[in-house]
Amino acid sequence: MSDTASTRATRNTPDHRPLVAAPDLLSSLAPLLAAWVPRQRWFAGKGRLITGFTLLSATELLPCTDASAPGLLLLLVRAQQSAPPSRTPSGGDCYQLLLGVHPALSPQLAHAAIGRPGGGPLRGRTVYDALLDNRLCGLLLERLRVPGRLGALRFCREPDADIPSGLAGRPIAVEQSNSSIVYGDSFILKVFRRIEPGINPDLELPRALADAKCARVPAPAAWYESAAAEEGGEATTLGVLQPFLPGSADGWQLALNALAVRADFTGSARALGHATAEVHTALAQTLPTTELRRPQLDVIAAQMNERLEATARAVPVLQPYRARLRTAFDALATLGHDGRGWAAQRIHGDLHLGQTLRSADEGRWSLIDFEGEPARPLAERRRPQPAVRDIAAMLRSFDYAARSGPAGGDPWALEWARRTRDAYCRGYAEAGGLDPRSAPELMRAYETDKAVYEVLYEARHRPDWLSVPMAAIRRLAAGGEPAVGADGTGPARSPGSDNGRG
Repeated sequence: MSDTASTRATRNTPDHRPLVAAPDLLSSLAPLLAAWVPRQRWFAGKGRLITGFTLLSATELLPCTDASAPGLLLLLVRAQQSAPPSRTPSGGDCYQLLLGVHPALSPQLAHAAIGRPGGGPLRGRTVYDALLDNRLCGLLLERLRVPGRLGALRFCREPDADIPSGLAGRPIAVEQSNSSIVYGDSFILKVFRRIEPGINPDLELPRALADAKCARVPAPAAWYESAAAEEGGEATTLGVLQPFLPGSADGWQLALNALAVRADFTGSARALGHATAEVHTALAQTLPTTELRRPQLDVIAAQMNERLEATARAVPVLQPYRARLRTAFDALATLGHDGRGWAAQRIHGDLHLGQTLRSADEGRWSLIDFEGEPARPLAERRRPQPAVRDIAAMLRSFDYAARSGPAGGDPWALEWARRTRDAYCRGYAEAGGLDPRSAPELMRAYETDKAVYEVLYEARHRPDWLSVPMAAIRRLAAGGEPAVGADGTGPARSPGSDNGRG
């Protein structure tokens, strides 16, 4: 972005102050944002009152003072919230807000309206969700085509990336923990909503895999970021543009389709195991690895126990199983005391069927959405972990699929899941050399931890589906093998899948 463009994009308001520097910008928007932000799917603080906002940065991507044209404003704000009685208020989560500004919205954009500020530099103008405006989505793509700085932002592009101009943008309509825009049939832009300082794994890992020549993951073409707060610090990833895979079907829907007609899925699962092993192998070859020994395993087991206790407090139905579930975590720590250890590396971190795509022509599997579980701290998501964690999560996803739909959870579906899980592990072993079932204690601990996570997720977001992870909880607490059991039914889809778009 040229200096001229940057100056033009931040030109002065009528009172000769830059819009982004106006001291009353945030205070005039705060009442509107306090009502709008909690209703968004990507807002992480559900159930707690917003008590205020802190403005971290503001950048005009398109001037917001033109009386006849839309403007585009990017804000990074920290939302302060009330805390439960047992906790002290935290510093608050940081969010990226992309706001359109226009004197009057067209009827086609009426649903995007956030409100009209009663004062401040945007007084009398309508503020709205910019990512529902195709024109402003197109502007984002143009910014990504031309590397450079704009205010506190930096736009970056891979040297060999071919990004055509003028591609029409359309937002993905499904609810997500982030926001995604598809441009033509060529690219998809993921806009991260809840952000933390540092590079996002959804940029870091696909770039590393591209360097390793691993074709199982779409390589980033461009991205934008906020400059580091301190000299020598890491920039904060705000959005990533990747190739779109038109005609591909996500693994979740493919599995449901197979279950609907009672079709075998073992061949697809075995091929998916191959793809997962190839990605793990490439990550281990490209990024640092480590060895987990007694100290690290003690910490991992303690964290799993902490999550179990916290979930049991929030979801009382889990409480009767706490003591028996803890045995899986304690067994992991005991093995560390006995001198056992496992390799740890960078992994996907939130792998399930909704994070996979199979091409229509070749039937080739790809893995997507490497952000990890957004609710977990960024530093934790970037930490090397056993590859078994990804595998356990995928096995849980097969269980979810088997228990979905009107006939979900019947004996045939549960046998389908057992065979599918075995095929996935077999395919992984064929391509990666290590059968994940050769470490049953590690697998059991991570599958139990995942099931506990699912219990909390379903209790908060889809209580009608709580029976699905609770079926796994009963099996694991009873000492059953890390495999699909025969108890519990209920409609479901993979927790937090967002249709595979994160």
